[in-house]
Order: sequence, then C-alpha cells, then structure tokens
Amino acid sequence: MAMLVVVTEAVPDRLRGRLAIWLLEIRAGVYVGDVSRRTREMIWEQVNALAEEGNAVMSWSTNTESGFDFVTYGKNRREPIEMEGLRLVKFKPSNQ
Repeated sequence: MAMLVVVTEAVPDRLRGRLAIWLLEIRAGVYVGDVSRRTREMIWEQVNALAEEGNAVMSWSTNTESGFDFVTYGKNRREPIEMEGLRLVKFKPSNQ
C-alpha cells in the first residue's frame, strides 16, 4: 500500500464520483488515499478514460530518490521531465 494523491481540474462529474469511490476528496478536485499498486493503476485508467478535456496529476509514494513518482493527463503548463534520474517539473511558457 502507498499514499496516493490525485488532483483534477475541469473533469466531468462522473470521474469525480468514480474517484470518490476509492479516495477521500479533501478539497474540490483533490483526492487522497492509501491504495495498492493494482488499485492505483486502475484509478489512472479511469482518469485516462473519463477526464475528457480536463487535466489531472497522480502522485504516489515509492522507493525512489525523491520518495514519490507521478503521472499527468491533459494540457497543463507543467511538463514532467527526467533529469539525472529524478522526475522534475518544467514550466512551459504561457500563451500571451
């Protein structure tokens, strides 16, 4: 089991309801829980299938240098990158 955090923006209500089955919604669009790897993967499949034009990030505790890992879905200014074995976030320029 590992701590899991999912943050969503502009996703359909049916995805929010689905996430609330497995995780606790502690703020609007912010879900936390302690789940197995298999459940985490199933939750991410649901995000990919139901998020439509919204965006999401899922982060979980793991045995890495930083102590966590994450995946993203949808358009966002934050872009995950790898640097010397660490997963970091790079900001894309804003569209002005």
